[in-house]
Amino acid sequence: MRTVALIVAAGRGARLGGGLAKQYLKLDGRAVLHHAAAAFADHPAVDGVRVVIDPEHRAAYDAATDGLELLAPVAGGASRQASARAGLESLAELAPERVLIHDAARPFPTAGLIDAVLDRLAEAPGAIAAVAVTDSLKQGRDGLVAQAVDRTGLWRAQTPQGFRFAEILAAHRAVEGALSDDAAVAESAGLEVALVEGSEDNFKITDAADLARARRVVEGRLAVVRVGTGFDVHRFGPARPLMLCGIEVAAERGLAGHSDADVGLHALTDALLGALAAGDIGEHFPASDPAWRDAASDRFLDHAAALVGRAGGMIASVDLTLILQAPRIGPYRVAMRMRIAEVLGIAVERVSVKATTTDRLGFTGRGEGIAAQAVATVRLPA
Repeated sequence: MRTVALIVAAGRGARLGGGLAKQYLKLDGRAVLHHAAAAFADHPAVDGVRVVIDPEHRAAYDAATDGLELLAPVAGGASRQASARAGLESLAELAPERVLIHDAARPFPTAGLIDAVLDRLAEAPGAIAAVAVTDSLKQGRDGLVAQAVDRTGLWRAQTPQGFRFAEILAAHRAVEGALSDDAAVAESAGLEVALVEGSEDNFKITDAADLARARRVVEGRLAVVRVGTGFDVHRFGPARPLMLCGIEVAAERGLAGHSDADVGLHALTDALLGALAAGDIGEHFPASDPAWRDAASDRFLDHAAALVGRAGGMIASVDLTLILQAPRIGPYRVAMRMRIAEVLGIAVERVSVKATTTDRLGFTGRGEGIAAQAVATVRLPA
């Protein structure tokens, strides 16, 4: 392999995700890590991609990178520099000519930026993406401006940071302490590092505002709007829990069905599949397959959402109406919206759950079952 990309994803930063590291948060259907790794996996000049992870995150990593052809992941260290070195050491047997090191929390490196970094490696042992500082800089002290700082020649470093492999590996082996990025490691070894014009869109996700900004970037790239509808019916049946929209609802009877018979999630799944023209829930999860007996229906919805992600799209909104005489849905509506949003990896503001009766007309009015209809709006690349 001539060129390998190394994605550093061993951080434990979980302040955004309630315990889930930020690189595994969903960015409109796909994990932040998936976006970052895919940019390199899809690039014609990159021969292989390896991700450095925390071994405790292996299940999250597997889910995040589903569908990508990557080298086997390796365990990181206690600091970013230690993780980068662990990744480089794992590549020693492959002995690539060049390596691109990238932060998993930067989901939008463009093909042009990757090209530019690689091109500069023909002239220097290192090259990094960076953005020139344009704002006025002030040094503060005790909450007050102490003095102005000259911004001339100052740059904000980004990733990818590219290096000739043998030289950056030797630099990491020689460094003492934990440096902030690989360019600093290279500089400590006396290696010349070239600057490549980066992009404001190549930002690092660190807080909720960054995540919201990233979602806006994704939306701006998706020009095709597709709409799908779903409809499902289940009759009341055995004495089993009544599952609606992934939430157990207090009721005397549950719904009959091969899976957990969650009529709301079934309708939503069909709506997403319809938006992709990808068949219906029965084609993907046939009732004749014992693997789906009593299965939780959020697995079906998660599968449909993953298909949207693999198509390079995002879920703009979903709207569900439950049609039933009883039980009352009002006390559960917020929890239902939150659960659907969690499974789909979208903001709860994009999820609508409503309920209506049929004024005691028809099978739902007679309390024989529950129906659900759903609409899903999906945005796809042009």
